[in-house]
Amino acid sequence: MRLRQSRRTSYIDFMARKTVSTRSVRGKKARVLSSRVVYRGPVFHVTNDQVREPGGYTARRDMIRHSGSVVVMPVEQRGKEPHVLLVRQYRHAAGQDLWELSAGRIDPGEETLAGAKRELEEETGFRAAHWKRILLFYSSPGFLDETMAVFMATDLQPGPARPEEDEVISKRFFPLSSALRMVRQGRIKDGKTIAGVLYLAAFPPSASRS
Repeated sequence: MRLRQSRRTSYIDFMARKTVSTRSVRGKKARVLSSRVVYRGPVFHVTNDQVREPGGYTARRDMIRHSGSVVVMPVEQRGKEPHVLLVRQYRHAAGQDLWELSAGRIDPGEETLAGAKRELEEETGFRAAHWKRILLFYSSPGFLDETMAVFMATDLQPGPARPEEDEVISKRFFPLSSALRMVRQGRIKDGKTIAGVLYLAAFPPSASRS
């Protein structure tokens, strides 16, 4: 249905004002009016925040506060294609075993690279001679402030794993082509692992190493 001239003009004016409004608040941060901790656990805590957002809207935001995580993508070049090491473990939130990249929470005061090296050795037993941070992203920024720093680890040396008491972990190297097929088929369901595998397909180790 065509808009009459007056309605069309009003709509264009509205969109113009909306665009100006969006640009005027871009880059600004919300003002926190109040914040209180409503839950505190060993891994994260939850706050109830009252905020005035950049557009002037006042809202309640319940936020999960997390110290951040490191993710490790160990890669070996075998023949014509790289192979990526994935671990398999049970995830209660998902209700099933998942194939994932090794990952873990950053300890207080710990540098991200040190945390990545620790997690790789604990979960898989491998050490790596070369490390490169390839991604940094928010895992679910609508309600969670956790960041994930993804490192590619190459020139691997095997060793004994040291998993935590509650971790039952198996590991396996997958050819990149197989890992990509698992992503397409929905057999890899973990977001950080999907991001890592797609990065590896776009930027193989020879192009990514410092």
